[in-house]
Amino acid sequence: MERKGKKEGILERTIQALDIPGEAAGLARVEITGRHEVRMSNHRGILAYGTEEILVSGGKLIVKIKGEDLVLRAMTAEELLITGIIGSVELE
Repeated sequence: MERKGKKEGILERTIQALDIPGEAAGLARVEITGRHEVRMSNHRGILAYGTEEILVSGGKLIVKIKGEDLVLRAMTAEELLITGIIGSVELE
């Protein structure tokens, strides 16, 4: 597992050194629009789903969206849209 961590560190350093956008390297991108919409690209799938909390795999991190009346409005292999009253978005 250490090798994987080293590879990810090299990837991150290379992206920063070359000033490459993270999305181009396959890293997750999260966009929050006001209190009612979260869009995510380059996701790796839904880990948990409920009206008050949704967990999404971003590959190396987990995105936790908390709020009220959360709905997975749209999802493709690359992007997803969550609507509702967004209380917080946490990266773990």
